Amino acid sequence: MVLTGHYDTVTTRDYGDLEHLALEPDRLKQALLEKLAAQTSDAERLAFADLKSGNFLPGRGLLDMKGGLAAGLAAMAAISAEPFPGNLLFIAVPDEENASAGARAAVEFLPSIANRENLDIKLVINLDAIADVGDGFEGQVLATGTVGKLLPTALVIGRPVHSGYATRGLNAAVLASAVAAKIEWAADLAEDSGTVPTLLSIKDSKTQYDVTTPATAFLFWNLLFKDRNPLELMAILQDLIAEAVGDCVQDLVERGRRLESSDVELLDAHVPVLRFDQLLTQVEVEHPTIREMLAKISVSLKHLDAPERCRRLTLALWEKSGKSGPAVVFGLGADPYLSTAVRSPEVMNLLRAFVSQSEARHGCSLRLVSHFAGISDMSFFGESVETYRRSLLPLCPTASASHASAGTTYPTVNLGPWGRDYHTPLERIHVPYSFELLPQLIVDFVGEIG
Repeated sequence: MVLTGHYDTVTTRDYGDLEHLALEPDRLKQALLEKLAAQTSDAERLAFADLKSGNFLPGRGLLDMKGGLAAGLAAMAAISAEPFPGNLLFIAVPDEENASAGARAAVEFLPSIANRENLDIKLVINLDAIADVGDGFEGQVLATGTVGKLLPTALVIGRPVHSGYATRGLNAAVLASAVAAKIEWAADLAEDSGTVPTLLSIKDSKTQYDVTTPATAFLFWNLLFKDRNPLELMAILQDLIAEAVGDCVQDLVERGRRLESSDVELLDAHVPVLRFDQLLTQVEVEHPTIREMLAKISVSLKHLDAPERCRRLTLALWEKSGKSGPAVVFGLGADPYLSTAVRSPEVMNLLRAFVSQSEARHGCSLRLVSHFAGISDMSFFGESVETYRRSLLPLCPTASASHASAGTTYPTVNLGPWGRDYHTPLERIHVPYSFELLPQLIVDFVGEIG
């Protein structure tokens, strides 16, 4: 069995004048109690009460995600003290807060370790944290899967003109705004209130003031999914983008006609929406070395985040195509995180039996849930539909060739600490569950399932 979790955290800069205490939980607790004494919001009042009770401890990374690793190590120490008829492998990985490079690498090398040591890996236990603003009912869970995440992108190309002759062109920023409004919370892309698409960034190509309308604009979204086919979601999103830009151009044409502008008659309401891989195939006909060119550009952009690299690579491909706008190039700004689920009925029966006994054994209401609420390394360790990844990666300009074929995947669950407000200065962990009960649960879980 494998215990795993990530050890990277987000920045401490958001702590402001308390940043020097962000990694010192006891001193931070006292400072926060003083600072929160005159609470003005519900979140601050709850944080003050939590810290005053003694049941919570604050600190960057204490909940997300060092607490889970600590519980796993404590369980390892307890298990190693007694005879254990199996093997337990602990893997701490980096980069989950970015692109899960650690988990991807671990999945690649796990089969070779298993073969070398003659191991049959039965289960992976991820130790990620759960957020709960209540009494722990939502946080004390064993999750048998995780949500997936896509980072769809759209490079919107307009027809830039002098702003004094605006009706002779198409403003890329205006088209992009129409797309953003169309996609936000779109019901066609959602499964429930927790998976609605939302815009993460929108910016045009201008870097300084002038009176020319923006030539391009770039958008990307957060799109979570549980049980839906991500390929179908991307197809729906592409259709919605085409509908949005088409409606926007038609609306502008009608406005121009009311203004008695002859320029708008030259505008075509049909705006092509091309997938990145489609455009790449088209350009490759005239430029057979385009992939090598993009690969070199990608290497030169390593210092940038994935969405920005995607924007620049997509723009480079568009410029090489020789095409003119308006148009939209649609793709993915990062490798996909796939949803996972335990597929073995035998393992599921063992999980149900373990959870049903938690109340009698430990006095806690541990529950079985189908999905871990956030994206996690489970997307790479766990059982997913691998054909989805192979079909989605061609849409991602920044995708590494090594990601095209993932390593062996395993039944994967999440059993971790709970607390509140991670990724904020009020991040805090529930001490009795996370430091006392959780290690015991992991010990029993390993014994029962192993």
